[in-house]
Amino acid sequence: MTTSPQTDRLASQGGRPVRDTFLPLAVPSIGEREKALVMQALESGWITTGPRSLELGAGVATLAGARHGLAVSSATAALHLGLVACGVQPGDEVILPTYTFVACANVVEHCGARPVLVDVEPDTLCLDPASVDAALSPKTRAIMPVDIGGHPFDADALDAIAGPRGLPLIEDAAHALGGAWGDRPVGSRATVTAFSFYATKNLTTGEGGAAVTNDAELHERMRSLSLHGMSRDAWLRYTDKGSWYYEITAAGYKYNLSDVLAAIGVGQLERFADLQRRRRDRAAQYDRLLADVPEVRRPTVRPGVTHARHLYAIALEPDRLRIDRAAFIRELKAENIGSSVHFIPIHLHPHFRKSLGTLPGAFPVAEEAYARAISLPLFPDMTERDVEDVCAALRKVIAHHRT
Repeated sequence: MTTSPQTDRLASQGGRPVRDTFLPLAVPSIGEREKALVMQALESGWITTGPRSLELGAGVATLAGARHGLAVSSATAALHLGLVACGVQPGDEVILPTYTFVACANVVEHCGARPVLVDVEPDTLCLDPASVDAALSPKTRAIMPVDIGGHPFDADALDAIAGPRGLPLIEDAAHALGGAWGDRPVGSRATVTAFSFYATKNLTTGEGGAAVTNDAELHERMRSLSLHGMSRDAWLRYTDKGSWYYEITAAGYKYNLSDVLAAIGVGQLERFADLQRRRRDRAAQYDRLLADVPEVRRPTVRPGVTHARHLYAIALEPDRLRIDRAAFIRELKAENIGSSVHFIPIHLHPHFRKSLGTLPGAFPVAEEAYARAISLPLFPDMTERDVEDVCAALRKVIAHHRT
């Protein structure tokens, strides 16, 4: 149901909401194929890491233009494996943007290394190459770019910085499966790329992720580390092709992905092109319907870039509104529109303020983006009417709070 935003009272003030039912930020699209594959895995008698997990890792690598892929328990696990496999150790430094989810900094600290936070580009909100260049030190061991919302980081600029210094790029592409920088798919550009298959992501297994790389040695190292540091194909020990004997070659982790969850991902891979098309269609509809709304800034997509369209994150123009971002989100919720914020900058969290000694004001671009950001609903099963309702709610709230 849509309304006339110029005359209707806000739902928070007793008016009728734009929608009768709540529209969440994201809903996974699970089809009959995924359900059938899960049942096959359950009925096979093999429900832990096995053939479906291997199939998913290989399939994601192919989609991402990489030679090797490893399905794991989360993108966080993939980032950690990438750092460890690339030799990040206590005392090292890893450069990463402050405008991202805290998992990026957490895994650096898990290695005993120090996260070196830098600011982001004002348009894409991805890692600012100039800030990276200024943050380099003799202790720098790796750079961790992040593809915010599905917009790939500037691969050309980061290659120019990292390549001559031999620094690995450990890419957080949790938002960016299906994206590309020019003709370079996300997954083919970095030393190691981490993808997320969380419930809201472009491809989901409920919980899960993958690490892809073009380096066979790195892939083998991550594969072993992901399952306690066991020797090759240790998971086969319960089959007629395996042996009870195995060796621990490193102090590894429990980061493997079960075949039950991987089966969902295999089904998602088969439908991935269609799922992405539907995301692009809804994002394009948002662009059209919000083109004449000066109170919000639409997401940037640079020329030549393939945006993965994980998020549709707008930025409020505070000078045009008599309402702050938190209150705006509350008004949307009253109109039955879900939303969120991506992200609270890492340096503003209490733990990192203490461990890194950072203070508000240290990264002005990230802080300004955070104060203005609202992620709107975007998922493959959204209808055109859903997007119309979101935009009607935005217009309604703006009409009542315009300066």
